[in-house]
Amino acid sequence: MHCLMCGSFSLLHICKTCQIEELEPSLYITYIDDVKVLSFYTYDKIKILLHTKHTDIGYYILNILASIAMKKFAMNFEYTSKIAVVGIDDHNGHGYSHTAILVKFLKSKVLIPHFNILRSQSTYSYSSKTVKQRESNPRNFIYHDIKLNEIILIDDIITTGKTLQEAMLLLKQNNKKVLFCVTLAKAKL
Repeated sequence: MHCLMCGSFSLLHICKTCQIEELEPSLYITYIDDVKVLSFYTYDKIKILLHTKHTDIGYYILNILASIAMKKFAMNFEYTSKIAVVGIDDHNGHGYSHTAILVKFLKSKVLIPHFNILRSQSTYSYSSKTVKQRESNPRNFIYHDIKLNEIILIDDIITTGKTLQEAMLLLKQNNKKVLFCVTLAKAKL
């Protein structure tokens, strides 16, 4: 097998050298309304890796990226009470949820992963769509209640912010407070 980034022989999909030298996360901050959105990579930097999420090796690639960025964040995050970590789940026609992988790595004494809380009813593909197309096709989330009231909302990529905005509104209507959002990558608008 060869590293997807440098092409050298590797037993991993991304060799340890590339994981250390090429995938060191940075912190990018944007806002949706008054809620902070933290992202660890620019979309352009990991575009080729993100495109694997709809292939057989996507599961392994997302696990590597989440282990590098999300796990590091969780280990250094401090707060005074427990917080629910909730991913925005799309239909998982590829056998796994992209956001569930990210949520799995955001676990600590205060960060409590929750799965299958927000499930999109829409089967519309939002990839490479305009803001108008995204607005015309809301995700229409199904929400399953949780006990914790403070939430960190997780998605794989923030492009227009419409998905996170729709999820935040639904959570607010259910008396939940989104402290901030975390995405793996931030796309340029």
